[in-house]
Amino acid sequence: MSSLGRILVTGADGFIGSHLVEALVDAGYSVRAFVQYNSFNSWGWLDEAQENVRKNLDVFAGDVRDAHGVRTAMKDCDTVMHLAALIAIPYSYHSPGAYVDTNVSGTLNIVQAAQDLRIARCIVTSTSEVYGTARFVPITEEHPLQGQSPYSASKIGADQIALSFHKSFGTPVAVIRPFNTYGPRQSARAIIPTVITQILAGKTVLKLGALTPTRDFNFVSDTVAGFITMAEAMAAQRDGVIGEVTNLGTGYEIAIGDTVNLIAELMGAKITIETEEARVRPATSEVERLCADNTRAKERLGWTPQYAGREGVRRGLQETIAWFSAPGRLARYKADLYNL
Repeated sequence: MSSLGRILVTGADGFIGSHLVEALVDAGYSVRAFVQYNSFNSWGWLDEAQENVRKNLDVFAGDVRDAHGVRTAMKDCDTVMHLAALIAIPYSYHSPGAYVDTNVSGTLNIVQAAQDLRIARCIVTSTSEVYGTARFVPITEEHPLQGQSPYSASKIGADQIALSFHKSFGTPVAVIRPFNTYGPRQSARAIIPTVITQILAGKTVLKLGALTPTRDFNFVSDTVAGFITMAEAMAAQRDGVIGEVTNLGTGYEIAIGDTVNLIAELMGAKITIETEEARVRPATSEVERLCADNTRAKERLGWTPQYAGREGVRRGLQETIAWFSAPGRLARYKADLYNL
């Protein structure tokens, strides 16, 4: 347990980050949560964490685009888990510069500070979007990288910056590449919360984008376990982890349309689907197929998804639906509006 020392989690106020922080604190780790500075003094989703989590947190409010702030946050830390990023693909069409500033320059700030401060281990979060439409499945870590949106291009840049520091300076960096993570707290910009919130709002005609692309959905607790097992593997200096990319995925792909129908079935809803043009990506920007090869994660990290296959997706969706259905949750989402 103590082998990871003090852990800094950037993006701790977000969807995956808040779940990761909770899991680390519950497991007894010392955690510093890097949240985005705001005038409301909000810690994002960590505001709703259990009291035992909040009282055991060292919270740092800042911005990963600020190199000085990043360096300050990383002082006295042994492990860095870098999750902070802009992630919405449609918004990256609108404001690509913001993605370069946050995702590429922000990651540069992290790995530069990791090198200068001699951080023991630094995990950088990638995304399956960097692969673009699968040229072969399952997708291994050797699959070509294809920047089909400004978002994915920015994440390719961030990954390469991080890996270049390992090659150039020996910085102890590893890149973790989760496929499509879902679960409680996810933003409605993603397909699963979009469907759930529209149904909960009483809609029978759902406004959606493309239905034919396939995705490899990771339940959030599996993604969180991947971060922790990667950090532990780095601390143990296992071969093939530091300086490498590791996929986190189940190896099961399901079409968006089939996912929508499964959600409706689980919620007992009768729906029809209406394509809304604003939600459809440009044809050559859409990633048509994603399905992970997780051999490396299993062999090098000892990681195995607990929500794998169709039954795993069903269980994960049931837990996600239950969370969104709890009193007061729907009010946090604007089901009538398209969330970029």
